[in-house]
Amino acid sequence: MKPTLALLFVLACSAAAGSARAQQMAITFDDLPAHGEKPAAITRLEIAASILATLKREKMPPVYGFINGIRTAEDPSTESVLKAWRDAGEPLGNHTWAHKDLESETPEQFEADVLKDEPLLQKYMPGKENEAAWHWFRYPFLREGETLDKYRAVHTWLSTHNYMVAEVSMDFEDYLWNAPYARCVAKGDDASVQKLHDSYLATADQYIGVFRQLSQMVYGRDVRYILLMHLGAFDARMLPELLTLYRQRGFTFISLPEAAQDPIYAQDPDIGVKYGGAIQELMMAKLKLKFPPNTKPYKELEATCK
Repeated sequence: MKPTLALLFVLACSAAAGSARAQQMAITFDDLPAHGEKPAAITRLEIAASILATLKREKMPPVYGFINGIRTAEDPSTESVLKAWRDAGEPLGNHTWAHKDLESETPEQFEADVLKDEPLLQKYMPGKENEAAWHWFRYPFLREGETLDKYRAVHTWLSTHNYMVAEVSMDFEDYLWNAPYARCVAKGDDASVQKLHDSYLATADQYIGVFRQLSQMVYGRDVRYILLMHLGAFDARMLPELLTLYRQRGFTFISLPEAAQDPIYAQDPDIGVKYGGAIQELMMAKLKLKFPPNTKPYKELEATCK
């Protein structure tokens, strides 16, 4: 008996739902222990505690926090953030000591800044059993070198020092909302905070589509995504709703090491790209593919509550 059109429709919907459920994502946070502007009444520790409470309540897998040790030198009280992160069972990785841009550094200067971060990582993830765990590295600004020679030099150095690069494959520049949020809170402008809320979720939703499209263009399939987030005050406020959004779009959550098992992360773009980008963006440049249209509310955020 031939299947009816109705049955075919149901089967197609079931297949689509199964595909949506199959989407996996690891969430990572950059710029521990202190990122960006914040409302005066909120401490760095309270920001971290809010994020950690959400991760626990939502039963998230281990979430990497990538650290810039210079923040603890600038304000020793922020070291409490690293302690809280580890007390919650979350792992830490290397984001360089001072968050310098590789494009303005020599490979040797940049590598020294990576090494300078290591004592703090060893302090909070001590022992041989944790050594591999903290040898995850995230490039500041996602800039891996504007020339091929620089790209290769630093990648080779990282590999010989047993570092694994925590590439990014999902991003919506969440950090853009933290400074306007601090300004709006200072002014008591609740209406503008609501607009920030709406544009944050709308932009995150848009870039789900953008990065899935990039993955299809480069790899012909969805990948195990790695989301870049920052330890900011507005991020802490929005994280519960952001996780809900990703779940509504069919994502489940995995750890960074699980996501990195996707074969795409073993493919070396081997290209110098000015201003860097997510792994799909590097591969788009390598393959000379045209980036699809997309927008972010840069001007609106810059003008908010000024």
